[in-house]
Amino acid sequence: MNATPSSIDFSAPSDVVAQNLIGAILTVDGVGGRIVEAEAYDREDPASHSFSGPTPRNQVMFGPPAYAYVYRSYGIHWCLNFVCREAGHGAGVLIRALEPLTGLDVMRQRRGLEPLKLLCSGPGRLAQALDITHKNNGMSLLEAPFVIEAPERQFDIVSGPRIGITKAVDVPWRFGLAGSKFLSKPFAA
Repeated sequence: MNATPSSIDFSAPSDVVAQNLIGAILTVDGVGGRIVEAEAYDREDPASHSFSGPTPRNQVMFGPPAYAYVYRSYGIHWCLNFVCREAGHGAGVLIRALEPLTGLDVMRQRRGLEPLKLLCSGPGRLAQALDITHKNNGMSLLEAPFVIEAPERQFDIVSGPRIGITKAVDVPWRFGLAGSKFLSKPFAA
């Protein structure tokens, strides 16, 4: 499967947005890199935070597209999601991993002196490296501190089951840049 270069339409279904984000450049206050892994979630999906409807925690997912939905996973790690579809629907894309490209020294300070391939490989590491916290919840992805540049070329994309969920585990809505060494977990061959 291939993602074609274009601007990213956040009003599209989350699985389409997730694929279109692979290869995009994401920076937050000038720190970031190439998105190499993302997972899609939709309100019709029992694994999604939006499945049971709006709550104070997930309200941003039901807002307009192109906003950040940030939540804490297991009370430990912040996770960055991009809201998709029309307002009221409740869909998003979890950004799972980046290939670090910009602000490497800053990322290493935030994460500790880690090997490059581990700086942003996983949603918790990524959030820590980019200094994503609840303060970013509800922010527009189209304004500072966020900059998202659509892929400039076509990338080969792999897909498979999502990670760390107990419901809808067979839905192949985890997408990654084929051959990337920066993934949070390799895809099955």
